[in-house]
Amino acid sequence: MKVTIIGGGGRVGSCAAFALQCGGLVAEIQILDANKDLAEGEALDLLHGSALAGDQRIYAGDYSRVADTDIFVITAGLRRKPDESRLDLINRNVSLFVQILDTIKAAGLRKDAQVFVVSNPVDILTQLAVQRLGLPWQQVYGLGTMLDTSRFSSFIAAELKLAPTQVKALILGEHGDSMLPVWSSATVNGLPLAGIPECNPGFQNAIFERTKGSGAEVIKRKGGAGWAVGVAIREVVHAVLLNKQSLLPVSSLVQGAYGIRDVCLSVPSVVGQRGVEKHVEIKVWPKEQAALQQSARALQDTFSKVKV
Repeated sequence: MKVTIIGGGGRVGSCAAFALQCGGLVAEIQILDANKDLAEGEALDLLHGSALAGDQRIYAGDYSRVADTDIFVITAGLRRKPDESRLDLINRNVSLFVQILDTIKAAGLRKDAQVFVVSNPVDILTQLAVQRLGLPWQQVYGLGTMLDTSRFSSFIAAELKLAPTQVKALILGEHGDSMLPVWSSATVNGLPLAGIPECNPGFQNAIFERTKGSGAEVIKRKGGAGWAVGVAIREVVHAVLLNKQSLLPVSSLVQGAYGIRDVCLSVPSVVGQRGVEKHVEIKVWPKEQAALQQSARALQDTFSKVKV
């Protein structure tokens, strides 16, 4: 499999490339960036570790070499300011994103290629990509709430002193202000988290509020997220490469699940070799379904204001 990372010279793109290199499954990683020197530097740095990390081909390329790409990972974009909503990025990022999409198409986008959007606001940009590229909706998806879900589960595990890999708790909806926690299905090693006395409403509210503010917290402390988002990207790419049929909270075009239609956001999605194979409408609490529908309405309202 060949993965092309657009924006691979930036923090998120370079961390994704490193995570994929360490994963050892992707055969070829092409790094593209508007700053060609930076792309070449990142590729060279990764190449220096290839004798220890794996046998992939890793190089800085250009759009003339993207036609055989299996998955495009788009991480290019302007950085969110500490007090800025992800949706406030829309007017600053849409024109750049559309230019990237048009360049991919002109370079010879394959009909079976997949486009994996990481740039923010991810749900809005994923919907733009669905409309503009002409690919089946299953082959165009965004990182969605993958990172939020990982943060959420990791915080729960840390506070309750549990193994992080055994805590499974989802964030769904928008990757942004209207995201929602799904406590109804939260478990630790298959057992309901709600059965743990410490996991009371006060604890739940505090954990979710910290999760919502995590992006801004990381930006304030170190300038932006990198390592965790790189691992989240790898999880999705490996689900496709290995046809895992993993149930993941990626963002894609929802057409009926949970009473939602014609909007990209995160619902439980089976991810395999064809991309998003299907959406799974698992029963949630009524208040969670209402919050998910409200998240969809907020995104639809924002998308209606996009000027391309």
